[in-house]
Amino acid sequence: MASSGFQLLKRTLGNRSTAARFFSSVSSTPIRATLFPGDGIGPEIAESVKQIFKAADVPIEWEEHYVGTEIDPRTQSFLTWESLESVRQNRVGLKGPMATPIGKGHRSLNLTLRKELNLYANVRPCYSLPGYKTRYDNVNLITIRENTEGEYSGLEHQVVRGVVESLKIITRQASLRVAEYAFHYAKEHGRERVSAIHKANIMQKTDGLFLKCCREVAEKYPDIKYEEVVIDNCCMMLVKNPALFDVLVMPNLYGDIISDLCAGLVGGLGLTPSCNIGEGGIALAESIHGSAPDIAGKNLANPTALPMIGVSMLRHLNIHDKADHIQNAILNTIAEGRYPTADLGGKAKTTEFTNAIIDHL
Repeated sequence: MASSGFQLLKRTLGNRSTAARFFSSVSSTPIRATLFPGDGIGPEIAESVKQIFKAADVPIEWEEHYVGTEIDPRTQSFLTWESLESVRQNRVGLKGPMATPIGKGHRSLNLTLRKELNLYANVRPCYSLPGYKTRYDNVNLITIRENTEGEYSGLEHQVVRGVVESLKIITRQASLRVAEYAFHYAKEHGRERVSAIHKANIMQKTDGLFLKCCREVAEKYPDIKYEEVVIDNCCMMLVKNPALFDVLVMPNLYGDIISDLCAGLVGGLGLTPSCNIGEGGIALAESIHGSAPDIAGKNLANPTALPMIGVSMLRHLNIHDKADHIQNAILNTIAEGRYPTADLGGKAKTTEFTNAIIDHL
């Protein structure tokens, strides 16, 4: 248990996260949290979160930052340095959907946040929601995605005309760090199995190193079952029977694909929470659905995901009573079935769905 990776994780998390211990000691005063409403439908669903949190008497004081209209030369992104500093200072934040223009030469907003804040692990719980029927029942799994390297390192160049090269970066430090987090998460949450997802049969050096690190960490957790699954086989198994998995840990690109696949098992990205974990106890909870510019400002968006993501943020802050209260209100609203939005097969407005959640508090 003395590896540098584990010591780093221990300093970051302890038995609970650093942020959780800090904020639980000052729960009598408002907690300052950064809020990125985002683009498109983001401001509408962010408003839903603020209303729900206020109705539930959650001790959160929001510090709002908006995506700019010009590139900040310090970040090479529409996100400003001041926005990033807000998260660093507050150590906790909530992010709505952010859209980056494709093929315009702008740095991805999400990539900027992950890189600059060193948000090394993306954690997505994926579970069946009572009252919302999908093809699968009793889904209950967690995807943990390495968030800083792999194919998303952003290292691309043109070798000669018509030939472009993209570098996949896998390091021992990052692999150990996310593996340690996955096994620690499994232990702390009573999970029984961790599955490392890979393509080491083809990418023997990069994915081979990732697996070597996972095996090294697995030896420290003898009570947790460990297995390795090739990514294409993993996709087939998930579609056939999601119950075969518990906690999945994987490199960046595979995590992007698998986590969205898992969201589809339970109803889509609009119902799925997500949280990015960084060193020093930083946590940035985020929506993973798109900004949906076609319905922006029309009061049609499903606000479920962002309040559920807010619940994840509250759990990170150790405010479990409020988190349970809001989560139950959301689940009861869905189960009641009176106000489904268009993506859930209904015609309810964003404000109607939000008010229904508040009525269940």
